[in-house]
Amino acid sequence: MTEINKDNFQEMVLENPKPVLVDFYADWCHPCAMLAPIVEEMAADHPEMDFFRCNVDECLEISFKYRATNLPTLLLFKDGVPVKKAVGYREREEIEPYFCGNAK
Repeated sequence: MTEINKDNFQEMVLENPKPVLVDFYADWCHPCAMLAPIVEEMAADHPEMDFFRCNVDECLEISFKYRATNLPTLLLFKDGVPVKKAVGYREREEIEPYFCGNAK
């Protein structure tokens, strides 16, 4: 999955015409490491959406702005606006319908 940062967040997330799911994570976060392959599988199965990862240690300003301070945090953006959020590790069966159910 593509990493986003302060240099490309505006273009890749806020100006993106597709729904965008951002996985806010940290390298030291074990639940984040467990969630990453699930989000990657979802990305492969949902080409109608874009999926990105954002390392909170490198993007403090963005993570604070969107209140992604507990990890992992998944945020769904539509038309540049965050519309859905989930915090903590969750199984694919729970997060996929919530974030991807009517993404089109």
